[in-house]
Amino acid sequence: MKAIWNGTVLAESDETIEVEGNAYFPPNSINREYFSDSERHTVCPWKGLASYYHVSVDGKENPDAAWVYPEPKDAAKEITDYVAFWRGVEVVA
Repeated sequence: MKAIWNGTVLAESDETIEVEGNAYFPPNSINREYFSDSERHTVCPWKGLASYYHVSVDGKENPDAAWVYPEPKDAAKEITDYVAFWRGVEVVA
């Protein structure tokens, strides 16, 4: 699987985990140079507190385009620190 935005591969892995239709990429598959921390947080009743990243490529920013569960609830432990995408980031096999 690959996550692509603005013509750039943000993440690539054969070990993604699909949850609720979203591909979660392992932490070591993320090209960190394109990510910066966001102040945004949301809560999922069964996964817990999500933190977000802004994605920046070639001077363009996609705010809150990726999210992660650093300390998920027990039901979602398998996606600890895995990153998922939305807001125009294309995820392809």
